[in-house]
Amino acid sequence: MVASLSPDVVFRSPVVFKPYEGREAVAGILRAVATVFEDFRYVDQADGEGTTVLVFKARVGDRELDGVDILRFGGDGLVAELMVMVRPMSGMLALAEAMRSLLEPAA
Repeated sequence: MVASLSPDVVFRSPVVFKPYEGREAVAGILRAVATVFEDFRYVDQADGEGTTVLVFKARVGDRELDGVDILRFGGDGLVAELMVMVRPMSGMLALAEAMRSLLEPAA
């Protein structure tokens, strides 16, 4: 997935307001998500002009969640923007807490 990201990709999180910018920052988020999500699977896909929406299901601990990855592509075919939305709120909160523990710098 990282190879398909534009060097200046923008990642819009379901948890934080300010987007993450740049391939390295987004690669770190994707690595953390791969650790946190259990039973992750894509279940549907919708394609538009320059945009793909991937619907997924996953689990974080005992919380089941549904989500979508919205990928917008640049003229070079690389992912220029990745926006993630997750439901229900209890699943999003479990995801936020698990991600926070992985992404906080060691004290």
